Amino acid sequence: MAPRKRLCLPVLLLPLLSLLLPQADNRSFIVDRINDRFLLDGAPFRYVSGSLHYFRVPRVLWADRLFKMRMSGLNTVQFYVPWNYHEPEPGVYNFNGSRDLFAFLKEASLANLLVILRPGPYICAEWDMGGLPAWLLQKPEINLRTSDPADNMTKIFALLRNYEPHGPLVNSEYYTGWLDYWGQNHSTRSVLAVTRGLENMLKLGASVNMYMFHGGTNFGYWNGADEKGRFLPITTSYDYDAPISEAGDLTPKLFALRNVISEFQEIPLGPLPPPSPKMMLGPLTLHLDGDLLAFLDFLCPQGPIHSILPLSFEAVKQDHGFMLYRTFLPHPIPEPTQFWVPNNGVHDRAYVMVDGVFHGVLERNMKHQLFLTGKGGAKLDILLENMGRLSFGSNSSDFKGLLEPPVLGQMVLTQWLMFPLNVDKLVKWWFPLHLMKSTRPQAPSGPTFYSTTFPIFGEGGDTFLFLPGWTKGQVWINGFNLGRYWTKRGPQQTLYVPRPLLFSRGGLNKITLLELESVPLQPQIQFVDRPILNSTSHKTFVYSLSVETPSAPEPMELSGH
Repeated sequence: MAPRKRLCLPVLLLPLLSLLLPQADNRSFIVDRINDRFLLDGAPFRYVSGSLHYFRVPRVLWADRLFKMRMSGLNTVQFYVPWNYHEPEPGVYNFNGSRDLFAFLKEASLANLLVILRPGPYICAEWDMGGLPAWLLQKPEINLRTSDPADNMTKIFALLRNYEPHGPLVNSEYYTGWLDYWGQNHSTRSVLAVTRGLENMLKLGASVNMYMFHGGTNFGYWNGADEKGRFLPITTSYDYDAPISEAGDLTPKLFALRNVISEFQEIPLGPLPPPSPKMMLGPLTLHLDGDLLAFLDFLCPQGPIHSILPLSFEAVKQDHGFMLYRTFLPHPIPEPTQFWVPNNGVHDRAYVMVDGVFHGVLERNMKHQLFLTGKGGAKLDILLENMGRLSFGSNSSDFKGLLEPPVLGQMVLTQWLMFPLNVDKLVKWWFPLHLMKSTRPQAPSGPTFYSTTFPIFGEGGDTFLFLPGWTKGQVWINGFNLGRYWTKRGPQQTLYVPRPLLFSRGGLNKITLLELESVPLQPQIQFVDRPILNSTSHKTFVYSLSVETPSAPEPMELSGH
């Protein structure tokens, strides 16, 4: 029997979308090119839309965010469908929980919003690998996004007008703010620039989508990255300086945009929702659970993979997170000897240990100098962190792990054991069993787990996790992967914690940290009532995209969506 041809995600979406058609039997949407306009149900129509990504917002908050968009005067919501979010393995599909696309479409309908659906397969969106699934890279010679070599926009638009000399004016991505990279400035865009640009477009009769209207959060490992001279991973917060903040609160930018929209079309009557309740708690002292190496049998219960040369994440089907590489020194190294990986072969960040003692970090595109000593047979462990795959650019085959064999002095190191680590499973299922308590070390060294429990009395509220003095790592609350922190590099200093993740009314909550480098003298954290997104050694990144406002040249390159 011949094998069945596997359907791609956009084809699989068609039956799902067809479920909505019975509601639209008597409706129509037409592009009236003669009069340069859209017709909705036969009447002239202009959409004023905003982007919201359901995959960056917990499902229980979808209705809240969509309602606020409608009350702002929008009549449409635009969103992507990330292929990698719904097909984690070839032929395995997930449309449950926060991946329930049909439920999101129903919520948009209940909010009286039309939908512009962009199913990909490539979406950019500062999302891991631009929405393409990492398992595509299991074919090492694959070339991604290579079917259309054209990149001359003048020629493209001229070609378009050959076929479509008339039609409605549309700006499908009008930027209300911008994204943040770790180690760079926090991005903002002024209220005046955003409102003035919107007003001018609406005066021309254009339809507009504002990217983003609500940014949300790159929970877990889902952030993407750019490469502009060097590797630039995107922060956990995707606040975007958008009209609705990361925590779902209405900003002055939203009220100003609402006033502009009201000059051109009716907006819903009624009061706008107040900010959500916020909570402060702490400081709380975290307790040392143990270094990562002590939990290796639980992090990789299937045991290691052996190879003469190190293998990439993709070669061992490790899509996200961390992998441990281990070898043994073939002879004594009594004098400090340089340890390095040629050809920028660390993708993306390596934490180096000899016999369990942390020695330092190697990082992609960064010139770190690291020197090692050790006796013959000493265990050399390298924890590799995937910090998010490139989300923009053609043929962005962003393989992760040790892409070249490391070198110690002049000696190429071989005979590697690779441990693909399932940290999320350990945190969610095994840590609650309080395993390994008897092996807790007296002092931390390198990648180490910390945790504590805390009650919340009363109703609680949204909050922001503040980690002063911590360096870099990953956070889980009640088993949910909140995302990455990088306090030392910034600009983001707090992580958004939505209220639905917490147990209130006396319920006991657990927070777990995997600190990858070093901890403060007092291993404490706090929950604060407002975000800190702009703590950086650089000046704040302010820019304008308005051609009407004279300004100095601005250090911004659009990455595209």
